[in-house]
Amino acid sequence: MPGKKKTEEVVDGIFLDPVPITLGDEVKIKYKGHLASAGADKVFLHAGYGSEQWNNVMDIPMKKTRDGGWTVSIQVEEPSNFNFCFRDSAQNWDNNNGRNWSYQVHVGNSVLQ
Repeated sequence: MPGKKKTEEVVDGIFLDPVPITLGDEVKIKYKGHLASAGADKVFLHAGYGSEQWNNVMDIPMKKTRDGGWTVSIQVEEPSNFNFCFRDSAQNWDNNNGRNWSYQVHVGNSVLQ
């Protein structure tokens, strides 16, 4: 479809839009990693904020796409690092070999108080 923006593949099987992430953005995450290729019946985004310790941890069900991937959109609400990994309903994890995925959240031109 002309005019439709494609989500950027940031690493093999992980797509994000937008990149970089700015505070308040709705970020679309698409996952086509090994849980998807192994035929998971459900995939969840496991996400949180922070550097060492994750805060506001959430598990969000993802929706299956026609191409066999999984997608979800999330509003980024904290000005720190946005961290995430994936799991399926059988508790199999794709966590980037224990490193997870982490993106610094930018605050644009606004001043935090």
